[in-house]
Amino acid sequence: MDIKYQIEEKHFIEDIGLFYEQMGMPRMAGKILGVLLISDPAAQSITEISQKLKASKGSISLMTRLLVENGLIERVASPAPRQSYYRFKPGGWILYMRQWLGLMSELHQITERGLVLMESKTPDKKERLLEAHDLFSLMEERFPELLKTLENERISRHAVT
Repeated sequence: MDIKYQIEEKHFIEDIGLFYEQMGMPRMAGKILGVLLISDPAAQSITEISQKLKASKGSISLMTRLLVENGLIERVASPAPRQSYYRFKPGGWILYMRQWLGLMSELHQITERGLVLMESKTPDKKERLLEAHDLFSLMEERFPELLKTLENERISRHAVT
């Protein structure tokens, strides 16, 4: 493996970690996700991930549990005894976004209650809440169709190969 590739790989992993951190998640979880998105073979042991990221096995273990709970990665059968192997879960992004959409749906319901609470207020006083309500309403209405379109395109692509 050439040095340029290794540098680009490290930057990619770090960028995923930073992005994940910006989303309010631990940076280490994002770095693990970055490793699993580009690793070959796809399944990596906690030891391999730990060595790649120069991080403790305890930290890797904790963050892999978080990623499993988020539906982005999955534990897979281990070729070695007493080893935990993980890989990026096929369809993981779609599952993750569906979970996120569920949260947006809850916010939509909360903002609807807020609008009822603000019924007697002037339009300018309701504007902040109305903006949130409109956004969450639109997400709840249109985002599921985008996810379905993506799923169908992936199915079609896999049927061709």
